Amino acid sequence: MTTKARLYFATLLLTLAFVTPAQAALPQSVKGEHVTSLAPLVEEVSPAVVNIRVSQTITRRNSFGDDAFRRFFGLPDSGGSATQEIASAGSGVIVDAKRGYILTNHHVVGDADTIQISLIDGTLLDAELVGSDPATDIAVIKVDADGLTDMPIGDSTGARVGDFVIAIGNPFGLGHTVTSGIISALGRSGISRDGYEDFIQTDASINPGNSGGALVNMNGELIGINSAIISRSGGNVGIGFAVPTEIASSIMNQILEFGEIRRGLLGVSIKTIDTEAAEALGNDIDNGALITGIQADSAAEDAGLKVGDIIVEVNGKEVDGASELRNRIGLLRSGDQVRIRYVRDNKTHSAEAQLGQAQSQRVLGEEIHPGLAGAIFAASSTTGADGIEIAEVQEGSPAAQRGLRTGDLITHVNRIPVRDLQDLREVASRYDILFLTVRRGDRALMFQIR
Repeated sequence: MTTKARLYFATLLLTLAFVTPAQAALPQSVKGEHVTSLAPLVEEVSPAVVNIRVSQTITRRNSFGDDAFRRFFGLPDSGGSATQEIASAGSGVIVDAKRGYILTNHHVVGDADTIQISLIDGTLLDAELVGSDPATDIAVIKVDADGLTDMPIGDSTGARVGDFVIAIGNPFGLGHTVTSGIISALGRSGISRDGYEDFIQTDASINPGNSGGALVNMNGELIGINSAIISRSGGNVGIGFAVPTEIASSIMNQILEFGEIRRGLLGVSIKTIDTEAAEALGNDIDNGALITGIQADSAAEDAGLKVGDIIVEVNGKEVDGASELRNRIGLLRSGDQVRIRYVRDNKTHSAEAQLGQAQSQRVLGEEIHPGLAGAIFAASSTTGADGIEIAEVQEGSPAAQRGLRTGDLITHVNRIPVRDLQDLREVASRYDILFLTVRRGDRALMFQIR
């Protein structure tokens, strides 16, 4: 090899050593074109992302110290509570420009008195809440305006770990901000204690105010609604979560079609199987959801499931325990056909079940007992006749002050079993003081309500 040739190859290797790592930080192409910048993609999708401003009037109970101070100095009684108007900000994504529909988070707009959005050009528009679902943290709002730009909804089921994504939102109220990263994981759950979860995890920076914003793939399609972060400081640490569009679209379609969420119901009472329970039952497996009860005329009964069966898979996805089965079923809609694999007597079986509809009736806590004000009760969507679910607890309310949380399941009142809302009303009407037995995850707790 000549000196000139050796010099050429040495220069080529040195060039590759510097260039390759830098290029690895970007996808090789977007829509078939070589990528040197994400600017064209950002410019295309940003007009569909809006900033959301909400205001809410809340009532706070005065602290003991404030009341004691007034009595000590002979000041007039403040009435025990005070109202305060608070404002907050978030993000949203226009998904239907003609009808003005915008996807965002329930926790951004669910309790708002007024909602206002601003477009990327600064235009301010009043919005109204169409409907929301606390369990999946998805809400739909609507504006009346012409000339809006929407974002196409992509197929989140096709997302893969390692795919490049961008997140667009309104962090800290600063206005449109874009961050980039990859999908770090899929099917994440257990992030919060409440609701139904099947999150997309990403390392694209998500900060407060990004809630309700867009997670976008390299085709310029919406694949997730940014929802949560894990951080002690409240800022980004490279772990953010988005609700997949598979779920967000289903919730939106139900809200628009029915005006409510028609969540699927299997009709079983369940608990997580562990090694000790498996040995006691003579089973070799130590994971899955053990059926402890079956509701009459339910989807589970029609499918031939029995008490003692252990559900290990739903629609091809493994089920590790009770909470995961609750997620799998709760994220489906009534009428959906599901494939279930279960273990009975150490033999694996399969069954098809058509999900029923969870009761949509909801009761305000103050209608049951003054100490339960601020809570909303509903029939459990996954445990059939096994208890009453606390669908929502307002922050600072009497129910919250007594320790109740969204997602809690009330199984007994004053040690009397309660199977549905009618039982709850009837038993509570007999007593001035209530002792609620609550199932929270795998724990049983008791709360005194005066």
